[in-house]
Amino acid sequence: MCAPDTSLSSPKHKVLLKIKLFVWLFWATLFGRTRAMGGFGAPLRRNQFILLVFFLLQIRSLGLDIDSRPTAEVCATHTISPGPKGIKGELGDVGDQGNIGKTGPIGKKGDKGEKGLPGIPGGKGKAGTVCDCGRYRKVVGQLDISVARLKTSMKFVKNVIAGIRETEEKFYYLVQEEKNYRESLTHCRIRGGMLAMPKDEAANTLIADYVAKSGFFRVFIGVNDLEREGQYVFTDNTPLQNYSNWKEGEPSDPYGHEDCVEMLSSGRWNDTECHLTMYFVCEFVKKKK
Repeated sequence: MCAPDTSLSSPKHKVLLKIKLFVWLFWATLFGRTRAMGGFGAPLRRNQFILLVFFLLQIRSLGLDIDSRPTAEVCATHTISPGPKGIKGELGDVGDQGNIGKTGPIGKKGDKGEKGLPGIPGGKGKAGTVCDCGRYRKVVGQLDISVARLKTSMKFVKNVIAGIRETEEKFYYLVQEEKNYRESLTHCRIRGGMLAMPKDEAANTLIADYVAKSGFFRVFIGVNDLEREGQYVFTDNTPLQNYSNWKEGEPSDPYGHEDCVEMLSSGRWNDTECHLTMYFVCEFVKKKK
């Protein structure tokens, strides 16, 4: 806060000082002229008296005007130099916890950490109960067999839908799975058929055309001499009395191992070994209406 200006250099005191100096000079001048005119007893001239009165009134008005002005305040203008640094105070008490701020954005996924150490081995488990699993294993085994047969049957039906040949009495289907002769017999029988038995020219021509147009060279047919060497029969045990279509020079079995028959794409028959694997043709009798 600033203090009132009471110094001699203030504007008020400067004016008063000038007035006092002017009054002193005025009286000095007036006094000098009075002495020159014969002392204070001599009457003053009228003009000088009027000037003196006017001057005194003017001084009074200046004095009142100056007194009526508010005293100016003077503020210190000098800079206070900082003192030496004080000793660090003691740590204050911890304030109350502020409000919880807004949740920040989710950060990026961190890198995968290193694999941890293996855990402690678990305790020993309780002893299991005795199980009579023999019959369950048997049932499961039977189910596996049934599922396998079902899959095979479904595959067979799918292939049948893809292509089949027929006459007035039978259906013929070329199975494109390589099997030996006995496996071929079983495959056809479990599906309600037999290995194809071309017992006349029409059936033989149909099967040969079927094989040739499928792009194959040979297939097993239902003819063999497994029961008696040299006496060929169809798989239903009927002899070859009315029809056969052997390739020239066949059957020939110098070593006694060619007991099964294959049909070539030309329609001719040839005796061959039964353990060989090839495609085969099944036949199914049409049900009579």
